[in-house]
Amino acid sequence: MAKPELFELTNGTITVKLTNVGASITSLLVPDAKGNVADVVLGFDSLDAYINDNSPYFGCIVGRVANRIKDGKFTLNGAEYTLPISNGPYSLHGGNKGFNKVLWEVVERKGGENQAITFEYHSKDGEEGYPGDVTVTATYSLPSSRSLKLVMEAVPANKATPVNLAQHTYWNLAGHNSGNILEHFIQVSASHMTPVDQNSIPTGEILPVRNTPFDFTHESKIGSRFAQVPGGYDHNYVLDCGEEKDGLKHVAKVKDPLSSRTLNLWTDAPGVQFYTANYVDGVPGKGGAIYQKQAGLCLETQGFPDAINKPSFPSVVIQPGEKYKHTMLFDFSVE
Repeated sequence: MAKPELFELTNGTITVKLTNVGASITSLLVPDAKGNVADVVLGFDSLDAYINDNSPYFGCIVGRVANRIKDGKFTLNGAEYTLPISNGPYSLHGGNKGFNKVLWEVVERKGGENQAITFEYHSKDGEEGYPGDVTVTATYSLPSSRSLKLVMEAVPANKATPVNLAQHTYWNLAGHNSGNILEHFIQVSASHMTPVDQNSIPTGEILPVRNTPFDFTHESKIGSRFAQVPGGYDHNYVLDCGEEKDGLKHVAKVKDPLSSRTLNLWTDAPGVQFYTANYVDGVPGKGGAIYQKQAGLCLETQGFPDAINKPSFPSVVIQPGEKYKHTMLFDFSVE
């Protein structure tokens, strides 16, 4: 049986710590313009907390289906499936025991200059209500001195199944314990979003963000229109096909003005959930930090929420013989 463990990848500039609990990022050290290093992800000191106390989903990979599924129900190939209602009137992030709470196995490690680690998890037919056996892998690597790459793959063995994995790290580029991120600047490469009902379930529409508080097509301060968004940002953006890098499209640029630390995110997923830690309220974190609301921000690249129930959204169904693949590239710089 696997046991909770901690692993480290480093290249002299970036050091990332990972655990096989949820294939999670627990720490990421990155320098600012003056070479001062800070840990820019929220998390816990103890691995036990990632199993038992991680209601905010710090750092983990969520699945089999990230985000919300309305009423915890969907129909696929004529069969109706019922999932645990794990939050509100919907199933969230894979159910009561999603991929974030399980122990993944380490199947490959690379040392030396291009360090990498691959975690694997076998999800069984019927697990949390989902159909079919699925083998999932997550490979983290440091492809350059200032970048972290994640490749998530899933292969169904015998039945069609929805798969929508997301990486749920909370970023604070000033340092994980430095207060809220409302002074951070963000640009999101999305001119449309999927509006939601009162239960945060997409209505099925795709609307332009122009002239709304959701418009981050140009860099602006996260806090600038925050008061106009009841509860804070927790919305799926439809990514534009604009600037590309290595076959990935630009998702967002986040900058902390104090340290000048900047994160550019790239992906091949169709959407990104921009979330401002609205439910993080007095959570005990690393090194005695107490995380309050807006202590970090998440950029969860993903298929659209509730896509399994919205035929107009890009499909998240993977057939046997097909492979789900989802890549994220995190580029750090100082500007």
